[in-house]
Amino acid sequence: MNTIKPVEELTFTDDFMFTTIMKDKEICKELLERLLKIKVSNINYPVAQKSLAPFFETKGVRLDVYVDDGKRVFDIEIQTYIPEAIGKRMRYYQSILDMDSLQKGSVYTELKETYILFICTNDPFGRDLPVYTFKNRCIEDGEVSNDDKSTKVIYNATSYAKEKDSQIRAFLQYLCNRSSTDDFTNKIDQRVEHFKLSERFKGDYMFVKLHEWEMKEKAKKEGYEEGFESGREKGIQVGIQQGISEGSEQTKIETARNLLKYGDPIEKISVITGLSLEKVQQLQEEINNQN
Repeated sequence: MNTIKPVEELTFTDDFMFTTIMKDKEICKELLERLLKIKVSNINYPVAQKSLAPFFETKGVRLDVYVDDGKRVFDIEIQTYIPEAIGKRMRYYQSILDMDSLQKGSVYTELKETYILFICTNDPFGRDLPVYTFKNRCIEDGEVSNDDKSTKVIYNATSYAKEKDSQIRAFLQYLCNRSSTDDFTNKIDQRVEHFKLSERFKGDYMFVKLHEWEMKEKAKKEGYEEGFESGREKGIQVGIQQGISEGSEQTKIETARNLLKYGDPIEKISVITGLSLEKVQQLQEEINNQN
């Protein structure tokens, strides 16, 4: 329980605080316009922590903030650690967004323009750039675009001082050291302090974190039990093999008979007992005749 961060210590970069504040349509809209330098006509139903899983066999994802302005789809993620395989993660998120759109009755020619934004408090590439923007372009000729209407942007707060755009720089600086230097970051900081004093926010936060903690404990317990059982079975096999190697020919034959009765493959029994395939087959025939 002491692993749950106290409400008083939360900042804008904590996922629960981030998703709560981003439910504010005005803040969400202004953030997108500042970071992407585009006009967002309207925010239609910004959804925090949206879960997407197109098929029951696939790995679902939980998006921090999913926004649809009617013409474009935006996924905004806050990252306080460097995600493993960030490129592949963004690629998977892109595929899930597209599949979610297609499931609503669209054909691929009607796919909306998409933006995936990863706002990071650390540099995932170590190149000291404040912004990394990725689009599909031809390697042989950089002027040729695949024009798939997808953009992926990674913001690195630690290099905020190198950002030339004052609005982006102010936002990244706020993420880095909580120093609010313009009206927008002041607004965000005020909202952070407001929620930290809100009893409803505190209750919601503790409910979610307790649930997450319980799920992690359950997963650890199940993982431990599964690992224990797997280790137990492996230990039994090792013990059998050790006993067989040290035992007599008769011991090997009795072990083979028992394994045959349980339906184990002849090849596997031959390997475990050290008996030849012919001998194991002979034992199988004897058991069949007895039945």
